[in-house]
Amino acid sequence: MAEKAGLHIFVEGRVQGVGFRYFVKEHANQLSLTGWVRNLEDGRVEIMAEGERNNLLRFIDQIRIGPRNAFVSDFSFEWLESTGHYKYFMIAPTG
Repeated sequence: MAEKAGLHIFVEGRVQGVGFRYFVKEHANQLSLTGWVRNLEDGRVEIMAEGERNNLLRFIDQIRIGPRNAFVSDFSFEWLESTGHYKYFMIAPTG
């Protein structure tokens, strides 16, 4: 069985109003990840994702680039224990 993990990610740059959350959700679904993505009032995007560690590593690579109209200027993440709390990946309300 593959090792499960969690990731808490903050993305800065031109990441709101460019389809970034939908891009994140699409890639999370393709990689069988669960969790959520939301815009923050300070202009960043916050992501909480759980799944197989190898899929999370692939997810990081995709999110660092973002969709075509986005520009990621800063990207930070923290590894967490997988909680198993999330059943699917969703776009959450702005925080």
